[in-house]
Amino acid sequence: MTPFEILHPALQFHIVNTLGWSGLRPSQLEAIELVTSGRHVLLLAPTAGGKTEAAAFPILSRMLVEDWRGLSVLYICPLRALLNNLEPRLAHYAGLVGRRAALWHGDVTQGAKRQVLRDLPDILMITPESIEGMLISRRIDHCALFSGVRAVVIDELHAFAGDDRGWHLRALLTRLDRLAEQPIQRIGLSATVGNPEELASWLAGGAAADVAGRSTVSLDADVTLDHVGSLENAAVVLSRLYRGEKRLVFCDSRAKVETLASSLRQFGIRTFVSHSSLGADSRRQAEEAFASERDCVIVATSTLELGIDVGDLDRVVQIDAPGTVSSLLQRMGRTGRRPESRRNCLLLATSDKAFLNAAGIIRLWGEGYVEPVRPPPSPFHLCAQQIMALILQESCFAIGDVPGRMADAFPGLDGNDIEAVLRHMLSAGIVASDGGVLGMGVTGERLFGRRNFLALTSAFTTPLMMTVLNGRQELGQVDPVSLSSQPDRPAILLLAGRHWQVTAIDWQRRQARVEPAQASGRSRWLGASRSLHFDLCRAIHRCVTDCQVPARLSKRAEDRLSELVSEFAFLDGRPSVVIRGDNEIRWWTFAGGGANAALAAALRARDSRVIRFDDFGLDLDAPPVPLRADDIGDAMPADDATAKGIEQLKFAECLPAALAVRLVCERIQDSDGAMRVLTG
Repeated sequence: MTPFEILHPALQFHIVNTLGWSGLRPSQLEAIELVTSGRHVLLLAPTAGGKTEAAAFPILSRMLVEDWRGLSVLYICPLRALLNNLEPRLAHYAGLVGRRAALWHGDVTQGAKRQVLRDLPDILMITPESIEGMLISRRIDHCALFSGVRAVVIDELHAFAGDDRGWHLRALLTRLDRLAEQPIQRIGLSATVGNPEELASWLAGGAAADVAGRSTVSLDADVTLDHVGSLENAAVVLSRLYRGEKRLVFCDSRAKVETLASSLRQFGIRTFVSHSSLGADSRRQAEEAFASERDCVIVATSTLELGIDVGDLDRVVQIDAPGTVSSLLQRMGRTGRRPESRRNCLLLATSDKAFLNAAGIIRLWGEGYVEPVRPPPSPFHLCAQQIMALILQESCFAIGDVPGRMADAFPGLDGNDIEAVLRHMLSAGIVASDGGVLGMGVTGERLFGRRNFLALTSAFTTPLMMTVLNGRQELGQVDPVSLSSQPDRPAILLLAGRHWQVTAIDWQRRQARVEPAQASGRSRWLGASRSLHFDLCRAIHRCVTDCQVPARLSKRAEDRLSELVSEFAFLDGRPSVVIRGDNEIRWWTFAGGGANAALAAALRARDSRVIRFDDFGLDLDAPPVPLRADDIGDAMPADDATAKGIEQLKFAECLPAALAVRLVCERIQDSDGAMRVLTG
């Protein structure tokens, strides 16, 4: 029996006759037996590689063969926009065999949600935050809703697993397992990652799991690197290139997206905008319009990296550099879908550091490297969040059940640390115990109780944002600092690629009303910068020592790379060099911000003064003292760095000070990278 013949006959019929497909892709065929047998599985495929169908077809087949009834499948995505984009396709596939799919997330109306609860679909498409909202709601019968769940599909798994949303999702899956009448199959969909077996095991909670699909890196792509020097120059270059083609341009911040889009419109380029702070309607209208046009540009953040269909692209352009090789692969994968076309990406660096970053990413890609995806260590704060969530979900959550339930949700956390979190929450009044049964305490109600404990649904702190309205249309959200104005003129915002004059501000409702403006303005959003990782910095080191970047270089890029090679000639091939300047000493490590943070902490512990450090090295006022392996790891980062890290940590109030410091230390310091510096 061929893999295709394993599928239910009705599904086979519709794939061939209704969809008109002559066959399935190899990765889709490989998934059929694994998924229909009920195994946990990680499905790997490049962008546009058919991962959705690789999961959907065998799951629908199981649904028919085993006669699943009621809500039996949860399809989880990291973005509402991705759910919206996938819903018509999944609903169509389900409808072919008499089943239904429905949406549930923050943009879905209450009326639509009530309809879902009255008449459960077979497949519910949802975010982790919405699952949490359901589980902590006293108005929803959790057992009636989730008892029939047989499978969970997690799209873009790599986007979850590398941060705290992944830990939150893992904890939710353990709670769903307890509500379901039968074991829940876990199916992850992911782009290429550097550690697929490890990621599959993490998805399965340590149980047996399979990997299907390719994890190799394709080098068949047209990649070009240019050094343009500024965002303004990037706009000039883009206004002259690829006229008559459909271009997707990625920027690493919402502010850059808005500035670049405005500049392109001034050059007469039909330009659309997409980022997370646009209103849902504005973003959807822009993406739909872009998908249907030919000669145009859409400027976006990483929101358009994650599988959202914006039609058949001709070109992908990256301003500066993507954060990872995996991102580069996904973004390039938007192109090259037509016969006789190749995947492509043009990288326009606006500064020397961005140029080096881009060169390093390209170098790693050319060497076949993809970053491993690993969850952040020591999620003590999410342990606290789950304790509170379980108190709300279960009417009788016993204090004695906490260690076991948290160990299931967060394998690897020490039982003593879990008990320390609980003791602190009790002593601080965040939770309370009545006869061994836990409830929310006075402090917990005050900190997290607003809007029916909405703060508990998310693993991250959401910054205060102001909603911008033009008439009844919600344009999006901006940081309140964008609304500051001078006495003689009102604030002017840049949003959705257009300029808007603020006419009224309602601070209580967090709303700003605007009208179109002739003058130019800008908008701001606060975001955290990320340091470069060890392997990327060492790839940059290789670029500036051997002058090799496996891409087509513009004349400007060739010239600047040659100049940088000359500037770094003092390295002489050595990975780590100490250079004495007029007033300071520079220890060039090319080890990344995390490794240099660990080295700085170790030096401070040995009474050496570290003036500053960055991704490429440390500035000192004296030669570095010799460090041993024992010096790395135990030393604490500077007090200001620790305090800032704790301040940015959601649910930090729930942690004893020692655990909060340890968590931040483990996350901002790369001890392994620091050890690699010391060992050469």
